[in-house]
Amino acid sequence: MINILRQRVSLRRSARSRWRESTSLIFLLGLLSLLISASGICAAQQPQLSADKRTQIEAAVAKFMSSTHVPGVSVAVVENGQYEWASGFGFADVENNVPASEHTLFRLASISKPLTATGAMQLWERGQFDLDAPVQKYCPAFPKKDLPITTREALGHLAGIRHYKSGSQDDPEVGNTKHFDNPIQAGLNFFENDALVSQPGTHFHYSTQGYTLVGCVIEGASGMKYTDFVRQNVIVPAGMDHTQVDDRFAIIPYRTRFYQKTETGAVLNSDFLDSSYKIPGGGWLSSAEDMAHFEVAILNDKLVRQATRDLMWTPLKPSDGSEDHYGLGFGSSTEDGIRFIGHSGSQQGTSTDCLLAPDRLAGVVVLANMEGVSASDLAKEILKIVLGKSSDEKKK
Repeated sequence: MINILRQRVSLRRSARSRWRESTSLIFLLGLLSLLISASGICAAQQPQLSADKRTQIEAAVAKFMSSTHVPGVSVAVVENGQYEWASGFGFADVENNVPASEHTLFRLASISKPLTATGAMQLWERGQFDLDAPVQKYCPAFPKKDLPITTREALGHLAGIRHYKSGSQDDPEVGNTKHFDNPIQAGLNFFENDALVSQPGTHFHYSTQGYTLVGCVIEGASGMKYTDFVRQNVIVPAGMDHTQVDDRFAIIPYRTRFYQKTETGAVLNSDFLDSSYKIPGGGWLSSAEDMAHFEVAILNDKLVRQATRDLMWTPLKPSDGSEDHYGLGFGSSTEDGIRFIGHSGSQQGTSTDCLLAPDRLAGVVVLANMEGVSASDLAKEILKIVLGKSSDEKKK
């Protein structure tokens, strides 16, 4: 009996020893992996942007953060058609003192729309759907209206589909708290039976809901779930390694916290939002680094052909003759002789902008973790710095 007990004790000690050895090995392997990853990140992040431009950008960000009280901002720069520099400023999580970085994941809000539009236009390039066919050909779940609606019109906000009913957090769409596992159909359910706000093709009427309809067309034309198609055909090819759906239940590394501010400037956590019902128009998470990779891919015709890209960047012409600056998933403007292409976004806890100067092969991404601040003004200021436009030149 004593020998049996001694054998058991010996086995237990041996097991504990093996456990310690395996745990040590796992720890060492994990540490080695982190070191390798860190060295890879450092190598990839060697700044190529000039020191003078970085200094000007950092000063612009500091001024922006001071005036808006935004907790955290991430910025990325594309120059000469290449991703050159990115950095984070302030905090991704104020309560836990987590600094923002170029890897911090922000709610993209409406700059989700260019991702969706790019996926749709890939299908069009492949001949898998007709931009000018009635949407019901690919999305039979959407009921027919008095006049036909095309995907071209939905992409360009000319479909007559309403936006949110109000801007209030109490609006069940604006402040949605319910999570949907069937996001496209759930999104359609919010507006599919509502009357159109204008005749299709006649007038620009911005609509995040309209992009849910585009998501439904993508599913019907591709035979895949919307999120799977965009991930496989846009996100992965562009090298957007960390971009993903804003799933409030998932544990997502690098996701920022979301903030708002009071009229006195006090910073608070933002109101709650589950964006699962509007992923195509405002439900993705991404980082400044990843969105810079998207800009590089679109500038270098890696996602769609140049002719398709030019079509997306050409403003549509409403039949009522009104002025329009929106193409297919992208807005456009001209200032100081520079053509700008891009999209901005605003949502609970986020303000974003993705801005390109395609004729100069340059671009900027600005992501902030506070709603109601002008990320687009900062993006334009930074892009002019990148292009060599000083503050004095801008005033002239």
